[in-house]
Amino acid sequence: MRWVVLALIVAAVAVPGVLTSTDPLAADPLRALESPSAAHWFGTDHLGRDLLSRVVFGARHSLMIGFFATLAGVGVGVLLGLAAGLSPRWLDETLARSFDVLSTFPELLLALLVIAVTGPGTWNMIAAIGLAQIPNYARVTRAQTFVVRRAGYVEQAVTAGLSGARITVRHVLPNVLGPIPVLATIGLGQAVIAASGLSFLGMGPQPPAAEWGAMLSEARNYLRIAWWEALFPAVAIIATVVCLTVIGRRLQRRFEGRTS
Repeated sequence: MRWVVLALIVAAVAVPGVLTSTDPLAADPLRALESPSAAHWFGTDHLGRDLLSRVVFGARHSLMIGFFATLAGVGVGVLLGLAAGLSPRWLDETLARSFDVLSTFPELLLALLVIAVTGPGTWNMIAAIGLAQIPNYARVTRAQTFVVRRAGYVEQAVTAGLSGARITVRHVLPNVLGPIPVLATIGLGQAVIAASGLSFLGMGPQPPAAEWGAMLSEARNYLRIAWWEALFPAVAIIATVVCLTVIGRRLQRRFEGRTS
């Protein structure tokens, strides 16, 4: 089942026209708040826009925000974690305490603080979510670096006279990155939730853009008379996050099995 959901998500992001041919921005006030039917499988919203089309095209906004935020968090987090693990003790302690301080803030709250300074917008939201995820990847990378730097093959490379940069690139970094894809898969789901939450608060893509969190924000005023307007974007968020989390946990079990 998870692979079916994943395939639908990938299709919605890459080729949404395969799943629906309706324009997600095309409004028809005469058909506003129509319940699900053969003509509109998910019904229509308060402006008469087809909800199926908006949910499908909204996947691109929500997933791309989560993807770039996760990519930023992984990139910066790995570099900082690697630097901490290879640095002198005083610098390592300084970076480690910084990771601990940032980790005390819930990711969504930290992202809100960043957006309060930088202002709303898609790229600001990506930067905010990415910053909130940095400590997770940095701490794991730091811990892995401590293990790898004491491995026999690294000690042999040092004995052979290889430069520190070459040892880091060829021996340390590749072996440090093992658990990162697993964490990133789970982190992508968390980033999607954060992106939807921030969009719900009006800090992400602005209307009429089709984005799941923004769609939920618009639908909250019509819950009593048009439950479907909120239901289907919510189901899309939940299905995506559950799918990514299940796949991430499965990858985690396989990784732990190999390392043991």
